[in-house]
Amino acid sequence: MSVKFRKLALIGIGLIGSSIALAARRQGLAEVIAISTRKSETLEEARALNLGDIYTLDAVEAVRGADLVILCTPVGAYEGVIKTIAGALEPGAILSDVGSVKAHVVKVVGPHVPEGVSFIPGHPIAGTEHSGPSAGFPELFAGRWCVLTPAADVPAAQVDKLVGFWEAMGSHVECMDAAHHDMVLAITSHIPHLIAYNIVGTVADLETATQSEVIKFSASGFRDFTRIAASDPVMWRDVFLTNKEAVLEMLGRFLEDLSVLQRAVRTGDGPALEAMFARTRAIRRSIISAGQETAAADFGRPHEAPPAPAAPLFVREHGGGDDA
Repeated sequence: MSVKFRKLALIGIGLIGSSIALAARRQGLAEVIAISTRKSETLEEARALNLGDIYTLDAVEAVRGADLVILCTPVGAYEGVIKTIAGALEPGAILSDVGSVKAHVVKVVGPHVPEGVSFIPGHPIAGTEHSGPSAGFPELFAGRWCVLTPAADVPAAQVDKLVGFWEAMGSHVECMDAAHHDMVLAITSHIPHLIAYNIVGTVADLETATQSEVIKFSASGFRDFTRIAASDPVMWRDVFLTNKEAVLEMLGRFLEDLSVLQRAVRTGDGPALEAMFARTRAIRRSIISAGQETAAADFGRPHEAPPAPAAPLFVREHGGGDDA
């Protein structure tokens, strides 16, 4: 089956949208790429980066004639977008998205999808702390998972074609129920982001002298939290507002477990702490084994070359041997 589309329309052109444009162009997955965004300055940035073929502030113009439309805006904007473009969607087209929540997307987008259009919500589990058109790169999805949550009545051929599209960009693809996706992502992504925002926010509330010392002497743990906490605030605001049931469920479990650790620290229960740390270390190893992280020292961070050794203070005289 060919996974090439006549026209790919990207509604929104941040990190994910621009990475799709670059990867699709590199792999020849679309004859024409149309880009639409509501801000003229963002559209001009995309044009300067040569991310597409058509650039427009009118989402209706972008989707007209497209056989693949992907919503790449924050999920809070989806309902307004689908109401705007629904009448212009091409019969036989695939409509998808890249949002980090799926049940909400099904709820607000699904009722407005015209008959004859295959609605296949998606979530590429890939990203960085950077945002905007210039943040994209074509390798973003390589070796990463993309989850699709198609309804049971979506034609299998359409699902297979979208699977092939993501696989051609380097993703591993899995299909699952939207509610199950949201529960899994709540603990693997959403709660870690919430914790990171909270810890970095605590530092922001410290008095100036202490805050400057925390920043100056940041060890890897806090440093990595700041990377996560630098993620797009609008996107993550919408994630927590639209997946609040799953987030609150997993947050409750987390707080219960945190109370157990708090008690162990207070009572000096070394064996309990060591047992917990051993369990979590095994999870880290399983993530590496699954190919979702590197086992390289310092998580693969580049290191500067060590300084050259200083010149010796004297040179030993020797014969013409070859041991110098």
